[in-house]
Formats: sequence, C-alpha cells, structure tokens
Amino acid sequence: MTESAVVKTDLLIVGAGPAGAGLACFLAAHGRTGIIIASAPGTASTPRAHITSMAGLECLRDIGLEQECLSAATPSKNMEHTRWCRTMAGEEYARLYSWGHDPKFMGAYKSASPCNHVDLPQTLLEPILTRRAVHSGWKLRFNTKFVSLTRPAPDVVIATVYDALMNKTYHIQSRFLFGCDGARSQVVRELGIPLAKKPGQGLALNVLVRADMSHLLANRTGNLHWVVRPEEVDGPPWAWAVVVRMVRPWTEWMFIYLPAPGADLTAEAMDATEEEYVTQVKLAIGDDSVKVELLDVSKWWINEVVAEYYSDGSVFCFGDATHRHPPFNGLGSNTCIQDAFNLAWKVDYVMSGKAGSQLLDSFSKERQPVGVDVITRANQGLRDHIPWQLLLGMLEPDVVKRREILAELDDPGEKGRKRRQEFQAAIQKTETEFHGLGIEMNQRYISDAVFQADQGPAPPLPEDTVRTHQVSTYPGRRLPHAWLNTRVPGKRLSTIDLVGKGKFCLLTGPGGQAWKDAAEAVSQTLAVKIATFSIGWKQDYEDVYFEWAKLREVDEDGCLLVRPDRFVAWRSEGLIAGPAQQLEEVMRSILSL
Repeated sequence: MTESAVVKTDLLIVGAGPAGAGLACFLAAHGRTGIIIASAPGTASTPRAHITSMAGLECLRDIGLEQECLSAATPSKNMEHTRWCRTMAGEEYARLYSWGHDPKFMGAYKSASPCNHVDLPQTLLEPILTRRAVHSGWKLRFNTKFVSLTRPAPDVVIATVYDALMNKTYHIQSRFLFGCDGARSQVVRELGIPLAKKPGQGLALNVLVRADMSHLLANRTGNLHWVVRPEEVDGPPWAWAVVVRMVRPWTEWMFIYLPAPGADLTAEAMDATEEEYVTQVKLAIGDDSVKVELLDVSKWWINEVVAEYYSDGSVFCFGDATHRHPPFNGLGSNTCIQDAFNLAWKVDYVMSGKAGSQLLDSFSKERQPVGVDVITRANQGLRDHIPWQLLLGMLEPDVVKRREILAELDDPGEKGRKRRQEFQAAIQKTETEFHGLGIEMNQRYISDAVFQADQGPAPPLPEDTVRTHQVSTYPGRRLPHAWLNTRVPGKRLSTIDLVGKGKFCLLTGPGGQAWKDAAEAVSQTLAVKIATFSIGWKQDYEDVYFEWAKLREVDEDGCLLVRPDRFVAWRSEGLIAGPAQQLEEVMRSILSL
C-alpha cells in the first residue's frame, strides 16, 4: 500500500441509511464533512422503517429538516387506528386508536413535544438525508463495500473497501470511522463487539404491492391492519397472519406475513411464485375489484439482539448494527437518528479542541442502555399479541377446533361473554405498541457528560415506563417542551427551539442575570459558546401558559444547563455564591477538560 493508494478524510461513515446519513447531516450542521460509503446501489428500494416519532423529528428539527420530512410524510391523521379484521374489505374484530389519537392519551402527546408522529417510509426519508449530506459537502459512494480495518496509530483508522462498479479495492484513512452498516454489520464483526442475543422468533415476509384501496379506507382509517382468518383451511405456512401496512395512502401497501409462532420456517419455505403471493394478498384484501401489482418480496429475521458496547477507540457503531429488533412500537429508525444526534456534537467538540477525547466515551454509556430498552420493548410488543391470537383460536393446529373457539365469540351466554371480555382485554394489552410515549421519550443518560454529583437521587420511574412520559429536568433527561412567546406576542416557539443547534444553552428566569453573566464569562474562558435565555415575567421569553414554571423544577433564579443534543447537563435550584466558578467546574467535568 503506497501513499497514493490511500484516500484520506477525517470522517468515514459506513452505511447510508437513517443512522449513517443522519450522522452526516448532524455533523454537517457543525461544519464537518467526510466520506460515506454504502454497499447498496442507492437509497432504500423498499419502505422498511416508516413511523417517525416526535423524538426523531425533534433531532431533524434542530438542523432545519423537519419541514421537508413533513412535506414528504403521510400526516398523522392517516395513522388514527390499528385494526383487526377478517379481510380489508370485510368484517372487523376490533380497533384501537394509535400514535396519540386516543382521547385519553392525546394531551400527553401534545404536551410532550412541538412535533407530531408521521408516517415517513425509509424510501422517502433516506433521499432527504443523503441529499442534505451531499449538498453540505459529504462525498457519497454507493456500490462500495467495507471489507476490513486496521489501526496503525491511535488516531488513524485505515479501511479497506471494495468498489463494485470499478471492481477495485482501495483504502480510506480517517481519524474516526462510524459503523452504520446495518444488521449484518461488517464493522461490528471486525471489532469483535459481543452481541447479547435472545432466541429469535423466526422469519417474516414482506410483500410490497400497489393496490388502490381508497374506497375501503373511508371508514377504516389507519396505517396498520391485522388480517386473520382463523376459520379458514390452512394456507401456505408463511401466511398464518398478515399485517397490512400503509406505505402511501391508499394505493401502496406492505403485506407483512408472519408464520405461526414456533413454525421456524426456512427462507426456502417462504419462496413462492408471483401468482401465489398475489393470491394471498387478494385473499387478505377481500375485494376482487382491487387490482394488485406486485412490487417486491423480501424476508427478514425477527431478532432480539443488542451490542454490549457501541465504541472501540475511534470507531463507533450504532443503528441496526448494534440494536436489531422487530418494527413494533416504531422505534427503529428513530433510535438510529437519536444515536447519531447524540454522537455528532461530541465528535465535533473533540475535533475542535472544545472537549477532551474522554467525552466520546459517553456515547456508548448513554446510548447502549437505550438500545437494550428498545430491543426489549419491540420484542415484547410482538409477544403482547399472543393473547388475542389464542382467544381467536389461531394457535390451535386443528381447523375444526379453531372454528369452535371462534364460534364461542358469537355465543350469547356466559361462555361467549367470558371469551368476549377476555378478547377485549387482550386487544387492550397491545396498546403499549401504539401508545409508547414513555419508551420513545424517557431516555435517562448516566455518564461523565452529565453532572449529577450535586443533584441527589433521581426521581423514581413511573409505574408504566412504556406509556407514561416522565417529564423532568433532572440532569440526563430530555429538556421538557413548553410553548413560549414574546411580551408582544409573535410566533410561538418551544423551549426546545431555544436550545441545541450545536451549542450549550443556559436557561434561567427573573433574578437569574448572574447566571447569564456567568455563562458569558465561562464561554470566554473555555472558548465554548453557551447561549443564554431568561424565561418569565418581562424576560427574553414569556411563559405565556405558565407551563414552564411547572416543568422547570428550579426556582426563578435557578438555572438549567442544556447540552447541544437538548439533554439537561446540570441544574441549580437557585442562585448560588460564585456562579461562574461553579458553572466552569461543571463544564470542565462534562467536556473532560
């Protein structure tokens, strides 16, 4: 390997999905560019991930991409329900409000964030991210496979890559390498990162079709529809149940076929002709007038896997490379984006000399526990569907017995009443999949990049950590959202719009001028920008609904120090003696200076 055979860059990202392209966008917002390589010939060709949560959108909002995402996405109103039915056109067994549309959860969703859930398929999200990255100066090389890496020095990573178009192997030297190369991550294998695995739950089959069902959805609005026919004579082993997922309303759909639990089918057992796939799709639709065009067929493993750590020296792995799980709760791409948002500012601060290299150790400490929570919840979300499947007789192998069980639901007597009540309770049990505000928003960071030494014990977790959003300014928690305005009202803005954008931020209130002065002094001393805002009566911004006063958990003359990723880094309940000295100590600790 000669000097001329090596391409040099500070930053090399392996993978151009939501994790890799998202990281490039966030780094570009800090003025950082480099090279992205991806083995695929282009952006995602099938929809894959689709739920974009408020937590994911908040990150994209920080760099001005929210509106472009909203323009491409299907609005939240089309995600109103999840349904259980015999066919798309036929009888309905049950439905639940979804994604914040339930009246009993709606207030919690509206108060949690200025953003809303939308349906944004990966086929639309990836082009938005890669376009922003390239327009910001990143070099994107598709058809380029990562092969291996060596590290001849602490700040030098040399990746061997293969260009499939040129049939050429070459080398890329970088200071940092980011493994965002998906569920079969070669970067993770190269590093030998241990993976904590639980038994998988087999293969699933995605059948992507174009089928205009607009006439069926007027009274069936929703983006997820469980289609089951327990009384039918057995069909193909891969077609035990199907989740019909809206891709674009109401003409493009993903039919996600699930084999019976424990069936343990091979990939070959899921192979069928185009005619056989279309036949099963038409059975699920239940309306012969609907024309079906097959677009794609793919298979995927139902995994429960998380890496034991996410970084090794100057190599970082995240996204599906480190957490692999079924799509229940819509956590996948959102977690990838939040992984990237957490890491980007830390890389920039270290490269700028604003922080010591130890700051990067906080990435794995903060995000790996999130990955554990995510893969656990997503798989539990899948298991939560077993009770209603039992009550419909779907797990009974004998078709005659299945019909007997199903008939009990029609029984007007005690037997039918009991089964109907149990079925209703079983459907309600799945509510945690569609109203998981807590699992989406309750991240709790514990690392040296958060100053908790003077804070006392953290608030106890809510009883229901999946559905309940715990709003807190305890260091390591997401900054709460509250709507603000100016004294003479203009366009309202959220507290989260004051913070982020690559800077630390200090929030205070009436009587907190000393904190603003301290922040200015520390900014100059450390050459690290700390933006400051006071909120309250006749301050920089008005707490017009008096919500911030309820959420901030500090006095008017106290302060909150917020990191560039909008997580609380430290807080002081009130004004203290020597605020500049204390603030400098906190900043030095967080930044490993």
